[in-house]
Amino acid sequence: MDLALVFVVLLTVIGIYFYNNPMKHGPWFLSRRFINWFPLGMSYSFLYMGRYNLTVAKNALDTLMSNKDFGMIFGIGTGVYAFSFLVNGPLVDKIGGKKGILIAVLGAAVANTAMGVIVWLVVTGRTNIPLFWPLSALYALNMYFQSYGAVSIIKVKANWFHVRERGVFGAIFGTLISFGVYFAFDWGQAIVDMTKVSAQAIPNGLSRLLRDWFVPAGSTIDATWAVFFIPAIILAIWAILDFWLIKETPEMAGFPYLDTHDASSGHMHEEYSTMDLLKKVFLNPLMLLLGGVELTAGVLRNGIMQWYPIFGKQVPQIGAEWFRGNWGLLLCMFGIVGGFAGGLISDKFFQSRRGPPAAIFCAFMLLMASVMAMNLFALPVLVALSALMIVAAVTGVHSLMSGTAAADFGGRKATATCSGIVDGCVYLGSTIQSFAVGFLTDPSFRYHSWQWWPIFLIPFALAGGIIAWRIWNELPAATRKYIDEHEKKPAA
Repeated sequence: MDLALVFVVLLTVIGIYFYNNPMKHGPWFLSRRFINWFPLGMSYSFLYMGRYNLTVAKNALDTLMSNKDFGMIFGIGTGVYAFSFLVNGPLVDKIGGKKGILIAVLGAAVANTAMGVIVWLVVTGRTNIPLFWPLSALYALNMYFQSYGAVSIIKVKANWFHVRERGVFGAIFGTLISFGVYFAFDWGQAIVDMTKVSAQAIPNGLSRLLRDWFVPAGSTIDATWAVFFIPAIILAIWAILDFWLIKETPEMAGFPYLDTHDASSGHMHEEYSTMDLLKKVFLNPLMLLLGGVELTAGVLRNGIMQWYPIFGKQVPQIGAEWFRGNWGLLLCMFGIVGGFAGGLISDKFFQSRRGPPAAIFCAFMLLMASVMAMNLFALPVLVALSALMIVAAVTGVHSLMSGTAAADFGGRKATATCSGIVDGCVYLGSTIQSFAVGFLTDPSFRYHSWQWWPIFLIPFALAGGIIAWRIWNELPAATRKYIDEHEKKPAA
């Protein structure tokens, strides 16, 4: 049932893509662009499955991984992810998004395979080393390769989508992220459940095959390592499709040159060194503001997505068990709503300005985090709904900032560098919250309590709203000129 619902949503998103055509592209252009972004986007979704499977594994491994250890492993990985963009962003701007996504999916597949091997060795007693150190190193390696994913999809997007179309593509980007979260949490949990030795007989052929692979007859040990191996296999398959189908630019697919009217309009002939590309971010106050919004979004985003399932297991949510049991599907649905709300509000009501919806969503997250803090141990259903509302809003902010605004202001020539470093700020925020919440909720801390969890999120929602308000009126000069020349009606 869940899979059918996700499939219907996917078809709806595809329908919206073909319906939304403000630039009046021809049907073959729209179709070829779909053939381009769909495998690219699904590859990115399954990268998420190979990223947040660590959270699913944490609950399955129980005492083998404490809150503190999980927070540190995830924090080290997100820190590596964040700083990798200093290298990967300029590199993808030079080699292109197609090569970048191939590096991402193949590298993440190898890293996930290695993590699965380590978990297998430890859980089956073949080695008694603690999981912390090998998983810290391998998850950091995984996140290094994962960091190629976002910049690659945005790099290709920047060549194929005009600025006036990018708000809706930002929504599609948010949808792809949401699908990835669904794959990670619900498919990942299903993999864990099906590979438990106590699982009932599985009638489904694919499920039975999965048990035959990972749970041999007579086994007395849950095959938790399968949650790492399966994403690796899926990523390898998408790598083949990416190599076959993706074209870097419309010209490579046989279409005329497309001027996207972003910050690179009129400058496509210029060549930038790595230092030039980095200067476009670190010497640009606007880019730093975008990064500031994304840092706060990273705290809220992973502060909810990764910790609610752990909170729900450690603090029984009487009457709200359904939310934890369907966490991936709910993240997917709410994320899609937030992504499309942000993109449509930006393009339809604010002339493709990204600051206004980001500021509105940050204010909403501040309210919801406060509701969580006041009702954490009293009203489980309200806490779950508030958490999901934050997920919707933060997905909208993230898809607008990293997926859209950074590309708008960076331009096609510097899209990967600008969007990568802005996206890296999301994972700096993730690193901060991962270390902090892991420490504040671990029994080794004298004053440990889950009450610190939503309280910690509140100031970041406030800060994000203030920064987003400062960029309320910002638009790239080329976009503003395009709107003045093509969309504003002359006075009567």
